[in-house]
Amino acid sequence: QVQLVESGGGLVQSGGSLRLSCTASTSTFWLNAFGWYRQAPGNQRELVARISSTSTTNYADSVKGRFTISRDIAKKTVYLQMNSLKPEDTAVYYCQTTQSGIDYWGQGTQVTVAS
Repeated sequence: QVQLVESGGGLVQSGGSLRLSCTASTSTFWLNAFGWYRQAPGNQRELVARISSTSTTNYADSVKGRFTISRDIAKKTVYLQMNSLKPEDTAVYYCQTTQSGIDYWGQGTQVTVAS
């Protein structure tokens, strides 16, 4: 069983920044890949950024150059630094990992970007 707890969402003006955090309760944190997903009302959940167990990162085209995913193994925490935020980034953001073939999700954190 893995628990993922997200924090750091909120309301920000267009062009502003936020940093999301996801703390994982797993003893094998360094072996896990993690993803940040988002879901806006009426839309499907989409992958925003991913970091592998070897710290290789991937980003959706819509956030490349603006968002950065990183991890702190000692703190068992994955971060999503979001800069130059746009109103279209408004969504609930979820942290995700897979362990022993099971997908785990956090509860989500709301990000609202005002124009």
